[in-house]
Amino acid sequence: MRHKLEELENKCREIKYKALEMCVQAGTGHVTSAFSCAEIVTVLYYELMNIDRKNPTWDNRDRFVMSKNHASVILYPVFADFGWIEESSLNSFLANGSMLGSHSKMEVPGVDFSGGSLGIGLGVACGFAYAAKSSNEKWMTYAVVGDGECYEGAIWESAMFAAHNKLSNLVVFLDRNGLCVTDYTEKMLIEEPFADKWTSFGWHVKRVHGHDIRALCDMAQEAISDNKENKPICIICDTHKGHGIAFMEDKLFMHGVAPKGEWAEKALHQVRRG
Repeated sequence: MRHKLEELENKCREIKYKALEMCVQAGTGHVTSAFSCAEIVTVLYYELMNIDRKNPTWDNRDRFVMSKNHASVILYPVFADFGWIEESSLNSFLANGSMLGSHSKMEVPGVDFSGGSLGIGLGVACGFAYAAKSSNEKWMTYAVVGDGECYEGAIWESAMFAAHNKLSNLVVFLDRNGLCVTDYTEKMLIEEPFADKWTSFGWHVKRVHGHDIRALCDMAQEAISDNKENKPICIICDTHKGHGIAFMEDKLFMHGVAPKGEWAEKALHQVRRG
């Protein structure tokens, strides 16, 4: 690891707290979806990806696609920390005329993918990776995909494309929080054995505790280094939706909900305490 574990854990807590503040102020936002992938985003931006903090459009940067794009609020505090957007702009989240929406758009410095409908992000990530491979570029493409998003057929079309073209420069972090909008995934359409499914599509698959920053760092580096068959990489991250907020974590009907009043104060206190 390039950074000390404590530094990364503190940074993760900081971006979660700011993202929660943004949603509380706006009165809405996908808090639980953002919190299930907060550690993944922290590891990507502060440890794994090759980026230039002074230039978000550097040609040789690694590309990132937030395919479960409704969780984009977790990205904005990172961009503010890097100086890509103004810290004060975080207060404009979801306000009329603000560039900071629930779904991130490419007008925001640092965003490589304008999101919306689930299922399309992985295809875009495949396009990035294919373009880099075709041009002999060394930069990588990383994507965060939701488990509920994997109900979309486009995900599996993209998975086949990536395997067929041996896109070993593509790494997907699959946010396996087990929840969709209204029910648990295994009650809606069973997805397990998930690893077997991705393996059968020709991917190099690993599984890890998605809230363990050290494990995420180690697993990502291991998956890339031991990918001898030049396959696309899928790291299944077992997570909890709303991780760190006791009354929201793994609970139904918390999708797209921001706590209010006393509950907002409780949530902020729990995140601040870590």
